[in-house]
Amino acid sequence: MAKTKTAFVCQSCGTHASKWMGQCAGCNEWNTLIEEVIYKEKKGGVRRKFVDNISKKPVPITQVSSEDAERIPLPDTELNRVLGGGLVPGSVTLIGGDPGIGKSTLLLQLGLNYSSQKILYVSGEESANQIKMRAERIGKLHDNLLLLTDTSLERVMERIDECEPDLVIIDSIQTMQSPEIDSVPGSVAQIRECTGELIQFAKETNTPVVLIGHITKEGNIAGPKVMEHMVDVVLQFEGDRQHLYRLLRSSKNRFGSTNELGIYEMQGSGLKEVHDPSQVLLSQRDEGLSGSAIAASMEGARPMMIEAQALVSTAAYGTPQRTTTGFDQRRLHMLLAVLEKRCGLAIGKFDVFANMAGGIRVDDPAIDMAVLCAALSSSEDFPIPAKTCFAGEVGLSGEIRPVTRIEQRIREAEKLGFEDIFVSGYGLKGIETKGFDITVKPIKRVDEVFQQLFG
Repeated sequence: MAKTKTAFVCQSCGTHASKWMGQCAGCNEWNTLIEEVIYKEKKGGVRRKFVDNISKKPVPITQVSSEDAERIPLPDTELNRVLGGGLVPGSVTLIGGDPGIGKSTLLLQLGLNYSSQKILYVSGEESANQIKMRAERIGKLHDNLLLLTDTSLERVMERIDECEPDLVIIDSIQTMQSPEIDSVPGSVAQIRECTGELIQFAKETNTPVVLIGHITKEGNIAGPKVMEHMVDVVLQFEGDRQHLYRLLRSSKNRFGSTNELGIYEMQGSGLKEVHDPSQVLLSQRDEGLSGSAIAASMEGARPMMIEAQALVSTAAYGTPQRTTTGFDQRRLHMLLAVLEKRCGLAIGKFDVFANMAGGIRVDDPAIDMAVLCAALSSSEDFPIPAKTCFAGEVGLSGEIRPVTRIEQRIREAEKLGFEDIFVSGYGLKGIETKGFDITVKPIKRVDEVFQQLFG
């Protein structure tokens, strides 16, 4: 009888060690090494009926067919946008997000709305009765959505062979268990093995597979990092559970852009697509209040008008606070330093709080001028006109730097009824500003914004 071999495997990065150590030598994380049984012998693998169509012989690249795979359009327009136009046959997509954020609801809703294709929904976390109760609440039931509640990858593959679905959804990959690995579900070895088996199935049968993944307390997808390298698309479903809006971002996409963003509104009947986020995010504004400025932002190819809020108040304690929500805190520190240096505003002794309305997180540098103006407005207690918006990056020298796709930002502001937009004076080359129904105000320095807004 062969002796069983074990190794200590890091649950964060997958590094193997011959003995237990408090700190992983690969990723320097503490208390992540767990003893696992490594391969004793091959047990025959997961049984499949499909034929391997992948060529085993090397061929010249000039002889490889370059026909583009026809995408599978989905009934969810926001998901289509993030994927780049739909699912690619044979692709493997991984969706991660916080517990309770709506990952299972998003994919179950997709299965209910996509009634023209046979979809197999595999759940290792809920019973069939639980899934049906949620399905009755969020959509119309149909016979093309098949439910399977199992955690054994071998049995799941057998059922896939029997029903031959057009789309497979696994909820979640951390609950799947392969018979080839003698370790508990959710371990690094199990996740890597199950993901590899599903990727091989997807490529050989040209069937798209969507995986739901848990995340760690740091916000990363649980399991080895190599899992994200193995799959074709990695999506992050994020948002605050206390807010209505959910954001679907792409951090990896072999078939499209990674800059696209999908926006949903969580309702009692499921997730509702938000086709015009600018109207939704600006619908609850009150005029005449200081500390608020509107920014013309871009998320991928989609222009969005976002409300930046700031509160400047006397520090209650010795050290002034700098707190942000939806905005980079280090960026706020830089903007406040520029404001104090270039505008002569002594803001270093005040508490400053910055917030992006609606629970949206923004990384676009064009939001800089709006945050800076909101802080100015709050400090002077002077409201910015409600029909004024901003689009410009602030440099360390106090200059207003140009941003990309400025014409699209101006068009979006014009469509929503804004009368003035402050932009960089360096980024209007080749753009005819007289053709807009909105007044375009070119600004080159921070102090010019201060003078035009507050005299």
